[in-house]
Amino acid sequence: MNRFLLKFCGVLLGACAPFAAMADATLKVGDQQLQTHGILEASGQLNSLPYKIEWFNFPAAQPLGEALNAGAIDVGGLGDAPLIFAYAAGARVRAVAATRSIPRDLAIIVPDGSPIKTAADLKGKRIATTRGSIGHYLAIATLERAGIKLSEVSLRFMQPADAKAALASGNVDAWSTWDPYVALAEQKDHDRSIANGIDLSSGLSFQAATETSIKDKHAQIADFLKRVAAGQRWALAHPDEVAAMQSKVTGLPPDVLKTVYQRAQLHPVAIDDRVVAEQQRTADLYHRADVIKTRLDVTPSFDRQFPLDAP
Repeated sequence: MNRFLLKFCGVLLGACAPFAAMADATLKVGDQQLQTHGILEASGQLNSLPYKIEWFNFPAAQPLGEALNAGAIDVGGLGDAPLIFAYAAGARVRAVAATRSIPRDLAIIVPDGSPIKTAADLKGKRIATTRGSIGHYLAIATLERAGIKLSEVSLRFMQPADAKAALASGNVDAWSTWDPYVALAEQKDHDRSIANGIDLSSGLSFQAATETSIKDKHAQIADFLKRVAAGQRWALAHPDEVAAMQSKVTGLPPDVLKTVYQRAQLHPVAIDDRVVAEQQRTADLYHRADVIKTRLDVTPSFDRQFPLDAP
């Protein structure tokens, strides 16, 4: 074999080596209501994966954050508030990608016949939400804006399925939650929203990864994040296809899922100083409300080594 051929083979083997190494590991991905899985499936981003993905589905961000903290998953999607709770609890996780949505997909809902009409009517009421969730944040921010102290309401912490049942049975007066639960409640149970996240929430959510996974599965995480961003961009222009695929994966009605995607307008954004500053404001709200006992500097909770590709 001549030297040119040997050199060519060496280059070829060198180029293939990262793909071979990538295929050796399985990326453990946490998801909520299979939303990321559904978008990637519908957009074709799961085709020709050079590694394996093992999916773990969670009903809310809190258990997903706990799974990240325990190292049971490598990467997973969660909102800005749950990431802060995980970080405050000492979780060795970092935000590696960011998305932004219109926070109309966060809402405090009440039964249609409820006398509660506005946020001001929540004083003295029982509000269900999930501890550490974006719903928890929305409840605190809404009450603060309405001039209602946390001591003047009763926050009842429970998972979404239990909160839904508690609202239906009258065991709570309101439920602070997020889509698809908001859309389901509005369209199927005829509940109504009395407050939402507009002008209160940044609309940010993140893919977060453990420090160990960032080090050991860097190539897989980088590729996965590119696919998630591409899938999110595709979904903006294809709400019907995403809703149909998501319905097959989750069993939720397509019309509900279409509402979820159309009003959220979820899209990837770069992790920049503005995103970090908005996350800091969210953390500061929790500190003001004495939910987090000490003020956090959120800057170390971000990892910027996975830049967002231009659309």
